Amino acid sequence: MLYTLTIILITIISVLMVIVVLLQSGQGQGLSGGIAGGGGGIGGGGANTMGARRTADFLSKSTSILAALFLSLCVLANFFIDRETIDQSTIQQQSSPVQTEDFGAPAESAPALPEQQDEAPVPPPSE
Repeated sequence: MLYTLTIILITIISVLMVIVVLLQSGQGQGLSGGIAGGGGGIGGGGANTMGARRTADFLSKSTSILAALFLSLCVLANFFIDRETIDQSTIQQQSSPVQTEDFGAPAESAPALPEQQDEAPVPPPSE
């Protein structure tokens, strides 16, 4: 029950984290953003970056918090797994018991080489 709840929380947090990461703007606007007119200067471009900066800070902090929650819930989920009923792995449960063969007994399968029929020998050509 607790394990299922933890898995549901991990799924919700992972979806939220994907959304928050996709909402963030790219960080590769370094020089090209400044040259293209996004760096302030004439036209009042600096006023727009102040509002975007607060949003970027919020999204960055949200990503960090969601990532920390995701990691901690993944570790906790490991402790909530019900281990009392598991005494063998799935592969061990599905495998059949090993059957021993008697290698001293003759093989029951057909021989690998076909049997040759006894034919009368062909006489050599006479000259």
